[in-house]
Amino acid sequence: MPQGGQAVWRHAGDGTRIRVAWWQGSGDKTVLVFPGRTEFIEKYGEVVQTLLDRTYSVVVVDWRGQGLADRHPTQRQMGWVQKFSDYQQDVSEVLAVVSEAGLPTPFAMIGHSMGGAIGLRALLNGLAVEKAIFSAPMWGILVAPHLKPMASVVSAIGPKIGFGEKVVPSGDLRNYVQMQDFEGNLLTNDPARYQTMQSHLAAEPELGLGAPSIHWFAEARRECAALRAEAPARHDVLTFLGTQEGNVEASAIHEVMGKWPNGKLVVLEDAQHEVLLETDATLERVWTEIDAHLAG
Repeated sequence: MPQGGQAVWRHAGDGTRIRVAWWQGSGDKTVLVFPGRTEFIEKYGEVVQTLLDRTYSVVVVDWRGQGLADRHPTQRQMGWVQKFSDYQQDVSEVLAVVSEAGLPTPFAMIGHSMGGAIGLRALLNGLAVEKAIFSAPMWGILVAPHLKPMASVVSAIGPKIGFGEKVVPSGDLRNYVQMQDFEGNLLTNDPARYQTMQSHLAAEPELGLGAPSIHWFAEARRECAALRAEAPARHDVLTFLGTQEGNVEASAIHEVMGKWPNGKLVVLEDAQHEVLLETDATLERVWTEIDAHLAG
């Protein structure tokens, strides 16, 4: 991680403990970074440094249920949230940290994957930033066509018949990068950055998180459908999507961005899910687009 960062525990309105880290930049603007599911603050070290190099202050959060934040009380490795709207309590704590730490006014938000769903909801709720950037946002969950009927049944009925706290069918409680070699992975084409993801969990296994619960899956599907219906927000938006996306529903991203009048969708050839941790060639274009967006 870049030098000079600080981290604090925060208790959300319902008492859930989360972790928030921040870095003071040399400029007068702050960027909020909203990670994806299974992620943690340390994964964004390179992104934080790149933003600091551009003079921004940066704030990153461990959402409830992952990282070093409070998790499910009995199944720590299972992704869990009581209500998807609970993540907005975490957003409130992020904003409180910005204020209490004396950081510059929030200017932009970067939301990756699940962080893109949380971020879009925050924008719709009036998050006071001027710009938003989405990296493979989770506005729809990718499910193989032949499994969609089962997914609909499981998410609709599972929680009602007592299976909400069970892991989704075929789910594994190991973190993806702990059981998947670089070859054939669905995250990035860059071997060094993939190895870095693995090294974080080797150094601190407590950061690992596996598959989500059926309850989380049901909550996420409902929220994604609501977001698609309610979007767009008023903010200027830049969204990235790789042509080799294998985790979120690409058609949902096209649907939302197709009705965003002050939004731009950048499709990255051959890029996978981790747009911000892709090859140097892809990142050169990504940061060129981000620089233009934040300066525009």
